[in-house]
Amino acid sequence: MSPFFVLSLLFGLIFGQTASLCAPSEYTIHVEKRECAYCLAINTTICAGFCMTRDSNGKKLLLKSALSQNVCTYKEMLYRTALIPGCPHHTIPYYSYPVAVSCKCGKCNTDYSDCVRERVRTNYCTKPQKLCNL
Repeated sequence: MSPFFVLSLLFGLIFGQTASLCAPSEYTIHVEKRECAYCLAINTTICAGFCMTRDSNGKKLLLKSALSQNVCTYKEMLYRTALIPGCPHHTIPYYSYPVAVSCKCGKCNTDYSDCVRERVRTNYCTKPQKLCNL
C-alpha cells in the first residue's frame, strides 16, 4: 500500500464523524385528539441527516457490536407543551413534544427514537388545522 492511501484512510477514520451532516432540522408535527375540534400543526426541530456507516463483507467474522450502523439521533433535547384548541372541559388539551437542541451520530435508542427504516405516513390532519405559535 502506498503511504498516501494509508494516510487518507487514517484521516477518513479519524475525521469521518465530524464530517457527518447530522443536525437539527425543522419539522412540522400534526397533532389531533378525537374529542377536540381542531388539529394542531406544531413547528419543531428533529435530528436528521447523514452519518458515516460501514458495511463489512466479513459479517460472519465480526462481533455484533461491530456491525451496528450509526444513525442521526438526539444529543440534547428538551420538551415543550402545546395546547390543542377546541377541546371540551373533560379532556386534557395538552400535548408534549421533543425539540432537538443538538444531534449526534450514534446507535439508535428506542427509548426516545423511531429506529425503523420506513414508517407509515400519518403526519396529516383530518380536522381543521390551527398553527401552534410559541
